[in-house]
Amino acid sequence: MMAVTDFQKVGIGLSGFGIFFVLFGIMLYFDSVLLGFGNILFLTGLVFIIGPRKTGQFFFQRQKFRGSFFFLGGVSLVLLRWPIIGMLVESYGFFLLFRSFFPMVFGFMSSIINNPFLNVLFNLPGSSTSMV
Repeated sequence: MMAVTDFQKVGIGLSGFGIFFVLFGIMLYFDSVLLGFGNILFLTGLVFIIGPRKTGQFFFQRQKFRGSFFFLGGVSLVLLRWPIIGMLVESYGFFLLFRSFFPMVFGFMSSIINNPFLNVLFNLPGSSTSMV
């Protein structure tokens, strides 16, 4: 098991507060100050968790350039006080950046939730279904 450093603990806290402020900003009818603050906290937390070099490598990979462009462009639009358009662009970029992680997340959720209806819902095409 990997040990979590103090910087990573701070990063987890910053990312958690960032997600909280983004959700709170959405609940308050797309308040641009809360959304911008949440975006800055989330990105800072990400840098603290995985490090500045790996963060740069993640965002500026050739195959993830389009997702990074939309995500960081959406953050910029939110900071320029265009919150609704910025969040739509940012959400599209988030989907493009993390679309390779979604099957893993759905598989993890279906293994935790032992409900036949939800297991069928999370069962993705091409995944193996074993009765063992």
